[in-house]
Amino acid sequence: MELSLARVDYLQVGVTAQKTMRLLPASGRKATQKVVVGDQDGVITCFGIKKGEAVPVFKTLPGQKIARLELGGALNTPQEKIFVATGSEVRGFTKRGKQFLSFETNLTESIKAMHISGADLFLCASYIYNHYCDCKDQNYYLSGDKINDVLCLPVDKVNCVTPVLACQDRVLRVLQGSDLLYEVEVPGPPTVLALNNGNGGDSGEEIVYGTSDGKLGLTQITGSKPVSKWEIGNEKKRGGILCIDSFDILGDGVKELLVGRDDGVLEIYNFESADDPVLRYDHALSESIASIQGGCVGKDGYDEILASTYSGWLTGLTTEPVHREGGSGEELKLSQEMQSKISSLRNELEHLQIKVLQEREKYQQSSQSSTAVSSVPAFSVNDKFTLNKDDASYSLILEVQTAIDNVLVQSDVPIDLLDVDKNSAVVSFSSCDSEPNSNFLLATYRCQANTTRLELKVRSIEGQYGTLQAYVTPRIQPKTCQVHQYQIKPLSLHQRTHSIDHDRPMNTLTLKGQFSFAEIHSWVVFCLPEVPEKTPAGESITFYFQNTFLGTQLESTYRKGEGCFKSDNISTISILKDVLSKEATKRKINLNISYDINEESVRHTLKLIHPKLEYQQLLAKKVHLIDALRELQVHEGNVDFLLPKYRSILEEADQLLEEYKRQPAHLERLYGMITDLFIDKFKFKGTNVKTKVPLLLEILDGCDEDGLIAFFEAAA
Repeated sequence: MELSLARVDYLQVGVTAQKTMRLLPASGRKATQKVVVGDQDGVITCFGIKKGEAVPVFKTLPGQKIARLELGGALNTPQEKIFVATGSEVRGFTKRGKQFLSFETNLTESIKAMHISGADLFLCASYIYNHYCDCKDQNYYLSGDKINDVLCLPVDKVNCVTPVLACQDRVLRVLQGSDLLYEVEVPGPPTVLALNNGNGGDSGEEIVYGTSDGKLGLTQITGSKPVSKWEIGNEKKRGGILCIDSFDILGDGVKELLVGRDDGVLEIYNFESADDPVLRYDHALSESIASIQGGCVGKDGYDEILASTYSGWLTGLTTEPVHREGGSGEELKLSQEMQSKISSLRNELEHLQIKVLQEREKYQQSSQSSTAVSSVPAFSVNDKFTLNKDDASYSLILEVQTAIDNVLVQSDVPIDLLDVDKNSAVVSFSSCDSEPNSNFLLATYRCQANTTRLELKVRSIEGQYGTLQAYVTPRIQPKTCQVHQYQIKPLSLHQRTHSIDHDRPMNTLTLKGQFSFAEIHSWVVFCLPEVPEKTPAGESITFYFQNTFLGTQLESTYRKGEGCFKSDNISTISILKDVLSKEATKRKINLNISYDINEESVRHTLKLIHPKLEYQQLLAKKVHLIDALRELQVHEGNVDFLLPKYRSILEEADQLLEEYKRQPAHLERLYGMITDLFIDKFKFKGTNVKTKVPLLLEILDGCDEDGLIAFFEAAA
């Protein structure tokens, strides 16, 4: 069955957070459903659709921003009570808008995630989970990393309360009471959880998760251990997943999986075979999808998928045909409907234009008066700065509730700006003097009209750390700008992992001194990404990392007064030694530093780097030949006389140029890493070999692995 959906934009509310829109249960089969949505102005809006127009049911007054909106009610009855989380409070409303609950929790932080099951209320702040039953405190758990979402398996199916926390450290934590039952490792930081099929599947134990790097998976949460059912990677390099729902949009009796992503892509997966879901349909909206639901909204009998976006648009993809079939009477009726709609829209537009002119005049008069007070218009920016494992680059995503005029990017640390296919902005670079101001990058992105989302990619150099700043200017009057800062850490290309290969040749750095557990943890947070800012519970902690560029590893174990760091890359140990010494000196703490260098690790690291070096050198050579080969082709009229390897370069010219353009300075970066490795190896022996670097670069141009290893071993 072919899926054909038409887009309908219903109305716009304020900026919305993740999971803040739901459809109320229908009063009858195939009847239209009411929509309820909460925004960051604290307003709850409930509306229905009649004759294509949004008709309000109720609307609350503004207040604290709404972080979550869920539906609840007694088990096995229609879930039509509306619950919202604002700050540390949970409020309950009837479907008519009457408030019946105001529950002030004992949480010291704002609520980030919420789930409701009958009389059970599950709430999470950044690190704290609380379970309440009839508003009475039941259980409590302190997580090792930030909690992004919470869910509970259906009690009527599994006969016990089994909460599941989606945590930033790539783990789902399954709880029993106030204790951790077990952990489920997932391939990326999980951002959203949903019950499979809306009810946890036949067993009630199946949970679908989506990750911030765009992966999707299904895990069965049994009483003793997790069972992974399927997992879908992110081959198309799409955005992170923000919302998931199950709904039978095809009408074949099997529910499809609906997925909303932070790059605005809406996806429908269906289960053609019993095993893995298959992508059946996708549609691109212009901004991130905060919530998604399947139901019947616009017209009786026509199912649709409703999405709420970051800036508050409620958009439907409906199965209702756009062009109706029928006689001339129906066509005439339709045209009259359309004409009246167009007429009302024109009137509304004229009214808004008059209002804008009046307000502009009012502002001009007030700004020129003697008692004028400067006012900066407030606007909301949704930003995300994450490391991509696939290409060892950082994605900076900036989303604004109104159109972006320009974004100025400034960095006090050397970084490369990479090309992004989805980016239509015009970039221009300004020359900067790095010496007095530590200014290494100044670039301006000028956006096209109606661009609300901008994605940039940068690649940093390990060992060089500082701050990246983005100055965001939207298209609003009077002109105003917001500055957002992002830390480039000393070991910025390292990513948290669950385990490492202990058989690799490791170098060890050991620190001892009069420092507390919290102090050494703050140093590790300063050095490495993806480490929770909160000091871990317990007396000691171990974190594992992998370098996304080279694949080298790092094991970090520390406690009060002692820290031990192991890596198969000497340069990683050298960076840690320099930065940790500097941080301890700032706090006037004496450190006793010892290290154990494994000579075999240098050969091992070179073997990891060399295939990448060889590939990049070959790519550079091919790209440099393209112009000459094309000239020959034009001159000779054909390329039959060329050797096959040169003919293949011409055939693949566009792909080669695209790849080379996408990875600027890749070869220089590899040269830099090998040079650093060479200098660091001898630095630990107390020898300065900087004078031998030109000779090393000559050997690198030859690209001989054995010769390179021999040079490293003979240089002493």
